[in-house]
Amino acid sequence: MSEQNTILIVEDDEQLQRMLQSVLSQSGYQVVGAKSGAGALEQLSTHKVDAILLDLGLPDIDGKDVIRQAHAISAAPVVVISARGSEREKIAALDMGANDYVAKPFDAGELLARLRVALRLSRRGENAAAPAGKLQIDVETRRVIVEGRAVRLSRKEMELVRILAAANGAVVPQESLVEQIWGPTTETDHMNLRVLTWQVRRKIEPNAAVPQYLIAEAGEGYRLKLE
Repeated sequence: MSEQNTILIVEDDEQLQRMLQSVLSQSGYQVVGAKSGAGALEQLSTHKVDAILLDLGLPDIDGKDVIRQAHAISAAPVVVISARGSEREKIAALDMGANDYVAKPFDAGELLARLRVALRLSRRGENAAAPAGKLQIDVETRRVIVEGRAVRLSRKEMELVRILAAANGAVVPQESLVEQIWGPTTETDHMNLRVLTWQVRRKIEPNAAVPQYLIAEAGEGYRLKLE
């Protein structure tokens, strides 16, 4: 039972994209698509996605980098579908944060089964997430204490946390964060900000895939939940 989960298909092969959309739609899923890494990240910024089917061989961004950047803005599990069948590629994708890896060509029934497992494990992780404690921030030493555990942040990581903390829980737009952290004349885009938030989450969140403190508001920006 899909419960109307929304699946993002990231695949630049139009024929395979259409086939996957048809299979998933017939199985009761809602589907959104992207043909590039940038398109995938844009979809994640504007849609609530429950899982991602990702091809590694994209025309603009390597799929492994898409995994890393996707986790900065979404807790959706990633199932890789790729013709790169080497053990090295598989391990690299899993190390980057993929939940599963299916080599092309694949059986549609097996893919659906692996997708159901990824969704089930994701829901279990969300339900098991512990309530957030209180964040203590020391800007001068660039330390954050979370649930009794102290972590040290880089200068840009601390600047992000400082700006969000000063907003007292309000959402800070992405454009404002980029300008304040990198400067008003920067050519840095939102992808750099997503990577930075992912790095901070890896340090301060009990489970970076299910963030409790550094929260993304799709299409708007980020906010920090202090307690």
